[in-house]
Amino acid sequence: MTPEALERGKGWLAKADLRPTRQRLALAALLVGDGHDRHVTAEGLHDAVLATGDRVSLATVYNTLKAFCDVGLMQEVTVDGSRSYFDTRMDDHPHFHFEESGHLIDAPAAELQIRALPAIPEGYEIAKLDVVIRLRKKA
Repeated sequence: MTPEALERGKGWLAKADLRPTRQRLALAALLVGDGHDRHVTAEGLHDAVLATGDRVSLATVYNTLKAFCDVGLMQEVTVDGSRSYFDTRMDDHPHFHFEESGHLIDAPAAELQIRALPAIPEGYEIAKLDVVIRLRKKA
């Protein structure tokens, strides 16, 4: 990893007051080191960190991604009951999920129009609205 990527990762962790442990810093540098937003799975990030020569367990990757979400550095996007992606872009925005490849990308938020939602039960408020548009090739 480049010194710039490590520095960007360290700054990202500092925004949330997270101590830059070796594992956190390695993962943060991969996630935000080039300044671009990412959609990653824990397994994909684990493979990426191993490719750098660093040793981090898959359990540590999962725990660290959850910690990043808990402090507001990332958000978890659940595509189905068995697959989650972790997104470094924190504003509300929709996603396209390509079923064949499993790829997740941002969808144009300006083109999304939600005209109405069902009545919310009394005593509750909307915490978040997730929009994942699942795509497959036409037959």
